[in-house]
Amino acid sequence: MEIATNPSCNAATLDPYVPSGSNPWNTSKIKHIYRRLGFGASIMEVDDALALSPSDFIDSLVDDAFNLPPTAAPPWANWAYSDFTDFETENNEYVFSWRLQSGNDIISEKLRGRLTFFWMNHFVTELETYFYSPYMFQYYNLNQTYALGNFKEFVREIGVSNAMLLYLNGFQNTNYNPNENYSRELFELFTLGEGNNYTQDDILATSKALTGYNHWNEFGGDIYFDSSTFDDSDKIIFGQEGPWGYDDVIDILFNERANEIATFITTKLYKFFVSPSVDALIETEIIAPLAQELINSNFELVPMLKMLFKSEHFFDERALGVIIKSPFDVINSFVNDTQFFYNDDIMDAFLYYAGLMGQEIYDPPDVSGWQRDETWINSSTLTGRWQLMEIYLGYLFNNGFEFSLTDLARDLSNDSNDPEFITQVMVDHFVSKPLHSANDYVIATDIFKWDIPQNYYDDGTWNLSWSEAPYQCYLLLVHIARMPEFQLK
Repeated sequence: MEIATNPSCNAATLDPYVPSGSNPWNTSKIKHIYRRLGFGASIMEVDDALALSPSDFIDSLVDDAFNLPPTAAPPWANWAYSDFTDFETENNEYVFSWRLQSGNDIISEKLRGRLTFFWMNHFVTELETYFYSPYMFQYYNLNQTYALGNFKEFVREIGVSNAMLLYLNGFQNTNYNPNENYSRELFELFTLGEGNNYTQDDILATSKALTGYNHWNEFGGDIYFDSSTFDDSDKIIFGQEGPWGYDDVIDILFNERANEIATFITTKLYKFFVSPSVDALIETEIIAPLAQELINSNFELVPMLKMLFKSEHFFDERALGVIIKSPFDVINSFVNDTQFFYNDDIMDAFLYYAGLMGQEIYDPPDVSGWQRDETWINSSTLTGRWQLMEIYLGYLFNNGFEFSLTDLARDLSNDSNDPEFITQVMVDHFVSKPLHSANDYVIATDIFKWDIPQNYYDDGTWNLSWSEAPYQCYLLLVHIARMPEFQLK
């Protein structure tokens, strides 16, 4: 089975999308928004959005995400080692519980969940390197807090977070033994992009300016600054000379390299939300204005995001179905699109299978994070996607939730008894674009009809209340989950 995405041919502009007779505001566009800005949506949420203008709907999604308070801190959020009674047992328990909490947040918080997880793959840490539940929570909380906040302040805060200081060796970076690891990644991965207007001398000088964060009162406590291990000598960073410290580095970086930072971040967000393909026209007509908006807003993310999400470019037909779903997309969007049952045990299974498919929460493969899109798909991960969906649907069918399958078909088809129509609306509910050919719908319809004799369909006897209907819906949903189009958003 081949899954392909085409290079971007999207020539639409950043002008706000205004519905017209030839380009209407419809459920297809609303589902596109929910697939990209969140992880799918219920039929009711899609229908409700039709009553709003595109601009008002985007404002509501972005503003709701911006105003959503961070998840409440657990009692152990800021513990040090001495606060644990049985460290090994309790720490493992808290890591597991916060992993579940994070999964439940991401699936339910729409744009805030989507962006929180995006930034966790930008400012990467790996839990396995520190495996300490308070630092895990603090890292997650920081990504939630700044998910739609000020990018400059986000960069400032993440660099002195406990998890990052341990992960990228800031804790070992002293005036006696400078460590360049964080300063290199600060430029290469977090703000500028590889080789983009910085030198090895800038990296070395910056590493010296970032010294001093080497102390805690006890293992697992907050890591804090101490001038005794700080290099207070003069350093030259991007042509600026002085006895710079941590805050100076962030200020100099954003003052001297604002254009490079804004272009790098908006390009990454564009690839994440719109298309993995960026050509010269998009760089000039889309990325550059978005970057300028970010600069004009003093690196507040919301104005730039609204400009992108409200644009003709974002809503263009050529933006549909060009991104390969991540494992989290496959799972979370299916659950939200169907409103099928899940609980913590099922979420644990979702997280486990996402890890098998290459996306283990809190543990990207390395500091550069998941590379997304085509890297998600190979022969083993694709079959893993199929197996997960079949296992989940089988669980629902065999554990008292089988009628939720027919309820979905009934809601989508207005309780039709036409198998061709039911199949089409079921398929179209889960794919960004219609299937490649009419024959693909015929094949899906034949699977849905199963072993029911044709005459029962012909004379209208069959309907979704038949005892066989839940199994027919199960067969169709398993088939849909194996379609190449299902893997795209």
